[in-house]
Amino acid sequence: MTTLQAVLALCSGGLVGFVLGLVGGGGSILAVPLLVYVVGVADTHVAIGTSAIAVAGAAAANLFGHARAKTVKWPCALVFAASGIVGAAVGAQLGKMVDGHRLLLLFGVLMVVVGLTMLRPRKSGGNPDVELTRASMPKLLPLLVGIGFAVGALSGFFGIGGGFLIVPGLIGATAMPLINAIGSSLVSVTAFGLTTAASYAVSGLVNWPLATLFVGGGALGGFAGIKLAHRLAGHKHALTFIFAGVVIAVGIYVIVRSLWF
Repeated sequence: MTTLQAVLALCSGGLVGFVLGLVGGGGSILAVPLLVYVVGVADTHVAIGTSAIAVAGAAAANLFGHARAKTVKWPCALVFAASGIVGAAVGAQLGKMVDGHRLLLLFGVLMVVVGLTMLRPRKSGGNPDVELTRASMPKLLPLLVGIGFAVGALSGFFGIGGGFLIVPGLIGATAMPLINAIGSSLVSVTAFGLTTAASYAVSGLVNWPLATLFVGGGALGGFAGIKLAHRLAGHKHALTFIFAGVVIAVGIYVIVRSLWF
């Protein structure tokens, strides 16, 4: 690893952390393109394995804050995460079997879909009293397990945290409020990231020095992003729209580069 790569990894991690802190999610989907096109990681699979470490680290840090604020619905979150871990392991294995060039193309398509999804306004309502109990289990458990597995599989396949999929998945399965879905989703993001990272690490597809720099940069960027988010709280929707536009633009770039270069 060159000095330039180290600096670019630190800055790229800072950008991902900054975006996560600023708009509350979605920044991790930029990690793989940054590692490939900015840091210069030649192997797409190594970029995915390395980014998974960064995703898990950032999510764990944010989970601590949400747990202190009591916004995590732990029983629902743990069941969703447990199912997703199985899905992430399956998805990671499938992802390693796909040609790196084709994987980047699919990743670009996913980024465009994610960006368009982020443009849809989120509803902040829901049932704040929803809990996974013996009485609610027959209704909630199948949804939590099924959606958790599917989201985990996508997360493992592309090496992303999947927060943009987990949040609507939790709301769809339980009708919990948005704030609880965001807090609860971080349990899954952490678990999925660690599962994907472990799978890639066993195959020798993690660049640990770059991962360390990326996580360090992400922690610093996340702190700055959260600070700015408090100052710009009244413009959160505008920021989300801007970020969605960036995700779509980067996704199109990845698609074009994968098809013609």
